[in-house]
Amino acid sequence: MILKNCTLPTEFMLVGLSETPSLQGTLFVMFFIIYIITLFGNTCIIVAYHKSLNLHTPMYLFLANFSFLDVCYISTTVPNMLSNFLHGHNTISFYGCVVQLYFLMLLGSTECYILAAMAYDRYNAICRPLLYTVIMNKVSCTNYVLGSWAIGIANSVIHTTLTFTLPFCSSIKINYFFCDIPPLLNLVEVDTRVNELATFIIGGFVTMGSLLLTMISYSMIIIAIVKIHSSSGRMKAFSTCVSHFIVVTIFYGSGIFIYLKPKSNYIMDYDRLVAVMYTVIAPLLNPFIYSLRNNDFKMALRKLVCEGIDAHKY
Repeated sequence: MILKNCTLPTEFMLVGLSETPSLQGTLFVMFFIIYIITLFGNTCIIVAYHKSLNLHTPMYLFLANFSFLDVCYISTTVPNMLSNFLHGHNTISFYGCVVQLYFLMLLGSTECYILAAMAYDRYNAICRPLLYTVIMNKVSCTNYVLGSWAIGIANSVIHTTLTFTLPFCSSIKINYFFCDIPPLLNLVEVDTRVNELATFIIGGFVTMGSLLLTMISYSMIIIAIVKIHSSSGRMKAFSTCVSHFIVVTIFYGSGIFIYLKPKSNYIMDYDRLVAVMYTVIAPLLNPFIYSLRNNDFKMALRKLVCEGIDAHKY
Protein backbone atom coordinates (compact mmCIF):
# COMPACT_ATOMS: atom_id res chain seq x y z
CA MET A 1 0.00 0.00 0.00
CA ILE A 2 1.35 3.43 -0.96
CA LEU A 3 1.67 5.78 2.02
CA LYS A 4 -0.14 9.12 1.99
CA ASN A 5 1.98 12.23 1.43
CA CYS A 6 4.72 10.07 -0.04
CA THR A 7 6.65 11.77 -2.82
CA LEU A 8 8.78 9.62 -5.06
CA PRO A 9 12.49 10.54 -4.83
CA THR A 10 14.15 12.07 -7.87
CA GLU A 11 17.33 10.13 -7.21
CA PHE A 12 18.93 7.56 -4.95
CA MET A 13 22.24 7.75 -3.13
CA LEU A 14 24.48 4.72 -3.65
CA VAL A 15 26.94 3.75 -0.92
CA GLY A 16 29.13 2.12 -3.56
CA LEU A 17 31.83 -0.45 -2.93
CA SER A 18 33.68 1.75 -0.48
CA GLU A 19 32.98 5.03 1.30
CA THR A 20 36.70 5.73 1.74
CA PRO A 21 37.61 8.72 -0.49
CA SER A 22 41.23 7.65 -0.91
CA LEU A 23 40.16 4.37 -2.54
CA GLN A 24 37.97 5.91 -5.23
CA GLY A 25 40.82 6.50 -7.69
CA THR A 26 42.19 2.99 -7.25
CA LEU A 27 38.74 1.44 -7.67
CA PHE A 28 38.14 3.53 -10.80
CA VAL A 29 41.34 2.30 -12.46
CA MET A 30 40.71 -1.32 -11.44
CA PHE A 31 37.11 -1.47 -12.65
CA PHE A 32 37.87 0.53 -15.80
CA ILE A 33 40.51 -2.04 -16.79
CA ILE A 34 38.13 -4.91 -15.96
CA TYR A 35 35.39 -3.27 -18.04
CA ILE A 36 37.60 -2.76 -21.10
CA ILE A 37 38.97 -6.32 -20.94
CA THR A 38 35.44 -7.71 -20.56
CA LEU A 39 34.13 -5.76 -23.54
CA PHE A 40 37.11 -6.78 -25.66
CA GLY A 41 37.00 -10.47 -24.70
CA ASN A 42 33.27 -10.92 -25.23
CA THR A 43 33.28 -8.87 -28.43
CA CYS A 44 36.04 -11.13 -29.81
CA ILE A 45 33.79 -14.15 -29.29
CA ILE A 46 30.86 -12.45 -31.04
CA VAL A 47 32.99 -11.29 -33.99
CA ALA A 48 34.71 -14.68 -34.29
CA TYR A 49 31.33 -16.41 -34.43
CA HIS A 50 29.95 -14.12 -37.14
CA LYS A 51 33.11 -14.09 -39.27
CA SER A 52 34.12 -17.78 -39.05
CA LEU A 53 31.92 -20.29 -40.85
CA ASN A 54 33.42 -23.23 -38.94
CA LEU A 55 32.02 -21.73 -35.72
CA HIS A 56 28.45 -21.65 -37.03
CA THR A 57 27.34 -24.46 -34.75
CA PRO A 58 24.76 -24.52 -31.93
CA MET A 59 27.44 -24.34 -29.23
CA TYR A 60 28.93 -21.13 -30.63
CA LEU A 61 25.51 -19.66 -31.36
CA PHE A 62 24.69 -19.97 -27.66
CA LEU A 63 28.15 -18.76 -26.68
CA ALA A 64 27.89 -15.67 -28.91
CA ASN A 65 24.49 -14.85 -27.38
CA PHE A 66 25.91 -15.41 -23.91
CA SER A 67 28.79 -13.04 -24.67
CA PHE A 68 26.33 -10.42 -25.93
CA LEU A 69 24.39 -10.78 -22.67
CA ASP A 70 27.63 -10.37 -20.69
CA VAL A 71 28.50 -7.17 -22.57
CA CYS A 72 25.05 -5.75 -21.80
CA TYR A 73 25.07 -7.08 -18.23
CA ILE A 74 28.33 -5.45 -17.16
CA SER A 75 27.40 -2.26 -19.06
CA THR A 76 24.26 -1.96 -16.93
CA THR A 77 26.23 -1.37 -13.73
CA VAL A 78 29.89 -0.51 -14.33
CA PRO A 79 29.64 2.75 -16.37
CA ASN A 80 27.54 4.42 -13.66
CA MET A 81 29.92 3.03 -11.03
CA LEU A 82 32.93 4.45 -12.90
CA SER A 83 31.25 7.84 -13.17
CA ASN A 84 30.61 7.84 -9.43
CA PHE A 85 34.22 6.85 -8.68
CA LEU A 86 35.45 9.68 -10.89
CA HIS A 87 33.16 12.43 -9.61
CA GLY A 88 32.77 11.25 -6.01
CA HIS A 89 29.00 11.74 -6.27
CA ASN A 90 27.36 8.35 -5.82
CA THR A 91 23.88 8.88 -7.20
CA ILE A 92 21.49 7.39 -9.71
CA SER A 93 18.21 8.96 -10.83
CA PHE A 94 14.96 7.28 -9.80
CA TYR A 95 14.10 6.29 -13.37
CA GLY A 96 17.71 5.33 -13.99
CA CYS A 97 17.33 2.95 -11.06
CA VAL A 98 14.15 1.51 -12.58
CA VAL A 99 15.87 0.92 -15.93
CA GLN A 100 18.95 -0.57 -14.25
CA LEU A 101 16.92 -3.06 -12.22
CA TYR A 102 14.82 -3.97 -15.27
CA PHE A 103 17.83 -4.82 -17.41
CA LEU A 104 19.66 -6.62 -14.61
CA MET A 105 16.67 -8.91 -14.09
CA LEU A 106 16.18 -9.32 -17.85
CA LEU A 107 19.78 -10.13 -18.68
CA GLY A 108 20.41 -12.26 -15.60
CA SER A 109 17.39 -14.52 -16.06
CA THR A 110 18.02 -14.79 -19.82
CA GLU A 111 21.57 -15.93 -19.08
CA CYS A 112 20.17 -18.67 -16.82
CA TYR A 113 18.28 -20.27 -19.70
CA ILE A 114 21.05 -19.72 -22.25
CA LEU A 115 23.28 -21.68 -19.86
CA ALA A 116 20.60 -24.40 -19.69
CA ALA A 117 20.44 -24.48 -23.51
CA MET A 118 24.23 -24.80 -23.66
CA ALA A 119 24.10 -27.74 -21.25
CA TYR A 120 21.36 -29.39 -23.35
CA ASP A 121 23.49 -28.88 -26.44
CA ARG A 122 26.46 -30.65 -24.78
CA TYR A 123 24.14 -33.45 -23.65
CA ASN A 124 22.98 -34.10 -27.21
CA ALA A 125 26.51 -33.83 -28.62
CA ILE A 126 27.88 -36.43 -26.18
CA CYS A 127 24.91 -38.69 -25.44
CA ARG A 128 23.03 -38.59 -28.77
CA PRO A 129 25.67 -37.82 -31.42
CA LEU A 130 23.84 -39.54 -34.29
CA LEU A 131 20.73 -37.41 -33.73
CA TYR A 132 22.61 -34.22 -32.81
CA THR A 133 22.13 -32.36 -36.10
CA VAL A 134 18.44 -33.28 -36.17
CA ILE A 135 17.71 -32.22 -32.58
CA MET A 136 19.92 -29.12 -32.51
CA ASN A 137 18.86 -27.72 -35.87
CA LYS A 138 18.83 -24.00 -36.64
CA VAL A 139 15.12 -23.53 -35.91
CA SER A 140 15.33 -25.32 -32.55
CA CYS A 141 18.41 -23.33 -31.47
CA THR A 142 16.74 -20.05 -32.47
CA ASN A 143 13.66 -21.01 -30.45
CA TYR A 144 15.82 -21.79 -27.40
CA VAL A 145 17.41 -18.34 -27.63
CA LEU A 146 14.09 -16.55 -28.15
CA GLY A 147 12.49 -18.57 -25.35
CA SER A 148 15.30 -17.56 -23.00
CA TRP A 149 14.71 -13.89 -23.81
CA ALA A 150 10.94 -14.28 -23.36
CA ILE A 151 11.41 -15.76 -19.87
CA GLY A 152 13.84 -12.96 -19.05
CA ILE A 153 11.42 -10.25 -20.15
CA ALA A 154 8.52 -11.73 -18.15
CA ASN A 155 10.66 -12.14 -15.04
CA SER A 156 12.01 -8.60 -15.31
CA VAL A 157 8.61 -6.96 -15.80
CA ILE A 158 7.16 -8.72 -12.74
CA HIS A 159 10.06 -7.93 -10.40
CA THR A 160 10.51 -4.33 -11.55
CA THR A 161 6.77 -3.60 -11.24
CA LEU A 162 6.52 -5.15 -7.77
CA THR A 163 9.62 -3.34 -6.52
CA PHE A 164 8.78 0.14 -7.73
CA THR A 165 5.18 0.12 -6.51
CA LEU A 166 6.66 0.28 -3.00
CA PRO A 167 6.77 3.67 -1.24
CA PHE A 168 10.36 4.93 -1.11
CA CYS A 169 9.76 7.70 1.42
CA SER A 170 11.87 7.07 4.52
CA SER A 171 15.30 6.77 2.92
CA ILE A 172 16.99 7.19 -0.45
CA LYS A 173 20.40 5.78 0.53
CA ILE A 174 20.99 2.38 -1.09
CA ASN A 175 23.62 0.34 0.74
CA TYR A 176 24.89 -1.13 -2.53
CA PHE A 177 26.73 -0.10 -5.70
CA PHE A 178 23.74 -0.56 -8.03
CA CYS A 179 19.94 -0.86 -7.87
CA ASP A 180 18.97 -4.40 -6.92
CA ILE A 181 15.96 -5.97 -5.21
CA PRO A 182 17.48 -6.77 -1.76
CA PRO A 183 18.88 -3.27 -1.03
CA LEU A 184 15.75 -1.58 -2.41
CA LEU A 185 13.52 -3.66 -0.12
CA ASN A 186 15.65 -2.53 2.80
CA LEU A 187 14.74 1.09 2.08
CA VAL A 188 11.00 0.80 2.69
CA GLU A 189 9.27 0.55 6.07
CA VAL A 190 6.08 -1.15 4.86
CA ASP A 191 5.46 -4.88 4.81
CA THR A 192 7.50 -6.39 1.95
CA ARG A 193 6.53 -10.03 2.45
CA VAL A 194 4.69 -10.11 -0.89
CA ASN A 195 7.83 -8.89 -2.65
CA GLU A 196 10.03 -11.32 -0.76
CA LEU A 197 7.69 -14.19 -1.58
CA ALA A 198 7.56 -13.17 -5.25
CA THR A 199 11.35 -12.95 -5.36
CA PHE A 200 11.67 -16.37 -3.78
CA ILE A 201 8.99 -18.11 -5.88
CA ILE A 202 9.58 -16.47 -9.26
CA GLY A 203 13.33 -16.21 -8.74
CA GLY A 204 13.33 -19.82 -7.59
CA PHE A 205 11.40 -20.88 -10.69
CA VAL A 206 13.73 -19.02 -13.04
CA THR A 207 17.00 -19.80 -11.27
CA MET A 208 16.35 -23.25 -9.87
CA GLY A 209 14.30 -24.30 -12.92
CA SER A 210 17.15 -23.53 -15.31
CA LEU A 211 19.68 -24.98 -12.86
CA LEU A 212 17.66 -28.19 -12.64
CA LEU A 213 17.63 -28.49 -16.44
CA THR A 214 21.37 -27.87 -16.47
CA MET A 215 22.06 -30.42 -13.75
CA ILE A 216 19.91 -33.08 -15.46
CA SER A 217 21.89 -32.56 -18.67
CA TYR A 218 25.20 -32.85 -16.82
CA SER A 219 24.08 -35.90 -14.88
CA MET A 220 23.31 -37.66 -18.16
CA ILE A 221 26.63 -36.47 -19.58
CA ILE A 222 28.59 -37.81 -16.60
CA ILE A 223 26.84 -41.19 -16.88
CA ALA A 224 27.70 -41.32 -20.58
CA ILE A 225 31.33 -40.30 -19.97
CA VAL A 226 31.80 -42.98 -17.31
CA LYS A 227 30.68 -45.62 -19.83
CA ILE A 228 33.36 -44.59 -22.34
CA HIS A 229 36.07 -47.26 -22.29
CA SER A 230 38.90 -45.15 -23.68
CA SER A 231 40.55 -42.82 -21.15
CA SER A 232 41.41 -40.38 -23.95
CA GLY A 233 37.76 -40.47 -25.05
CA ARG A 234 36.61 -39.70 -21.51
CA MET A 235 39.03 -36.79 -21.23
CA LYS A 236 37.93 -35.36 -24.58
CA ALA A 237 34.24 -35.58 -23.64
CA PHE A 238 34.91 -34.10 -20.21
CA SER A 239 36.98 -31.22 -21.60
CA THR A 240 34.05 -30.06 -23.76
CA CYS A 241 31.94 -29.55 -20.61
CA VAL A 242 34.31 -28.40 -17.88
CA SER A 243 34.44 -24.75 -19.05
CA HIS A 244 30.65 -24.50 -19.08
CA PHE A 245 30.42 -26.14 -15.66
CA ILE A 246 32.83 -23.55 -14.16
CA VAL A 247 30.67 -20.71 -15.52
CA VAL A 248 27.51 -22.36 -14.16
CA THR A 249 29.07 -22.70 -10.70
CA ILE A 250 30.15 -19.04 -10.50
CA PHE A 251 26.93 -17.62 -11.91
CA TYR A 252 24.39 -19.73 -10.04
CA GLY A 253 26.33 -19.88 -6.78
CA SER A 254 26.48 -16.10 -6.37
CA GLY A 255 22.94 -15.52 -7.71
CA ILE A 256 21.32 -18.04 -5.36
CA PHE A 257 23.20 -16.54 -2.40
CA ILE A 258 21.81 -13.06 -3.15
CA TYR A 259 18.20 -13.68 -4.17
CA LEU A 260 16.96 -16.89 -2.57
CA LYS A 261 17.04 -15.85 1.07
CA PRO A 262 14.70 -13.84 3.35
CA LYS A 263 15.07 -10.11 3.93
CA SER A 264 16.16 -10.72 7.53
CA ASN A 265 19.30 -12.43 6.22
CA TYR A 266 20.41 -9.58 3.97
CA ILE A 267 23.90 -8.45 5.01
CA MET A 268 24.75 -5.75 2.51
CA ASP A 269 28.48 -5.59 3.22
CA TYR A 270 28.84 -9.27 2.30
CA ASP A 271 26.19 -9.17 -0.42
CA ARG A 272 28.05 -6.37 -2.21
CA LEU A 273 31.13 -8.56 -2.54
CA VAL A 274 29.08 -11.49 -3.84
CA ALA A 275 27.28 -9.16 -6.27
CA VAL A 276 30.65 -8.15 -7.73
CA MET A 277 31.17 -11.83 -8.61
CA TYR A 278 28.13 -12.20 -10.86
CA THR A 279 27.89 -8.64 -12.23
CA VAL A 280 31.58 -7.92 -12.88
CA ILE A 281 33.91 -10.89 -12.36
CA ALA A 282 31.79 -13.54 -14.15
CA PRO A 283 31.49 -11.50 -17.40
CA LEU A 284 35.25 -10.87 -17.19
CA LEU A 285 36.17 -14.54 -16.75
CA ASN A 286 33.71 -16.08 -19.22
CA PRO A 287 35.68 -15.26 -22.43
CA PHE A 288 38.88 -16.66 -20.91
CA ILE A 289 37.18 -19.77 -19.51
CA TYR A 290 35.65 -20.59 -22.89
CA SER A 291 38.27 -19.38 -25.36
CA LEU A 292 41.52 -20.45 -23.67
CA ARG A 293 40.32 -24.05 -23.53
CA ASN A 294 38.87 -24.08 -27.03
CA ASN A 295 41.19 -24.79 -29.96
CA ASP A 296 38.51 -24.08 -32.59
CA PHE A 297 37.93 -20.62 -31.22
CA LYS A 298 41.66 -19.85 -30.88
CA MET A 299 42.28 -20.93 -34.47
CA ALA A 300 39.35 -18.82 -35.73
CA LEU A 301 40.54 -15.77 -33.81
CA ARG A 302 44.12 -16.26 -35.01
CA LYS A 303 42.89 -16.47 -38.60
CA LEU A 304 40.88 -13.25 -38.21
CA VAL A 305 43.90 -11.44 -36.76
CA CYS A 306 46.13 -12.62 -39.63
CA GLU A 307 43.53 -11.56 -42.18
CA GLY A 308 43.30 -8.17 -40.52
CA ILE A 309 47.07 -7.74 -40.59
CA ASP A 310 47.24 -8.76 -44.26
CA ALA A 311 44.42 -6.40 -45.17
CA HIS A 312 46.20 -3.56 -43.35
CA LYS A 313 49.41 -4.20 -45.30
CA TYR A 314 47.66 -3.77 -48.60
